[in-house]
Amino acid sequence: MKRSEINAALKKMEAMINKCQFKLPPFCSFIPEDWQNKGHEYDEIRDNMLGWDITDYGLGDFEHVGFSLITLRNGNIKLGKYTKIYAEKLLYLGEGQAAAMHFHWNKMEDIINRGGGNVLIRVYNSTKEGEFADTDVVIHSDGREYTVPAGTQVRLTPGESITVYPYMYHDFEVEKGSGEVLLGEVSMCNDDNTDNRFYEPMGRFPEIEEDESPYRLLCNEYPQA
Repeated sequence: MKRSEINAALKKMEAMINKCQFKLPPFCSFIPEDWQNKGHEYDEIRDNMLGWDITDYGLGDFEHVGFSLITLRNGNIKLGKYTKIYAEKLLYLGEGQAAAMHFHWNKMEDIINRGGGNVLIRVYNSTKEGEFADTDVVIHSDGREYTVPAGTQVRLTPGESITVYPYMYHDFEVEKGSGEVLLGEVSMCNDDNTDNRFYEPMGRFPEIEEDESPYRLLCNEYPQA
């Protein structure tokens, strides 16, 4: 992705967050120059990859497959000094965007529609071989338990949520015509380097073409203290 595309995407997400009146922690407003003067007191942000993020899955088609996100808090099971066992994210999808089909080996998460349009979350159980299982999927959504056939898209309107369990394949997209969506994610500790199993092999972080200065540093770009 071009840096100009990333900057534009982050600004769109920021505008949606403001529209939904969701307040961000101070570190989300740091500009790249600020990070040159941040010492070890901010190592939790560096080590746990808090902050702004972009994924196009390495496919180079961000307008259709990919989204913007912010990790607001996160623990780290590999580094014992961080004792949080939970994480929280915001995700932003414009109309026409979607997240690729995947599951998590370890992480359980709730995906919450925080505002805007509707999101459609397709679900499958996984076989031992990592294929789609032709079995009903148990859904837990805002205190309700029910089952749906494999491959069903569960519709979340603003305020609604779904619990996604390990080995539960899921993708998501904005319902056509409903408008941009701000999602929340509340989960166990997040590790994007080792805990994602994509149904089709793909990457997680984009390759960046530097055609302008960054608006914000991404969570994998911080300089060391």
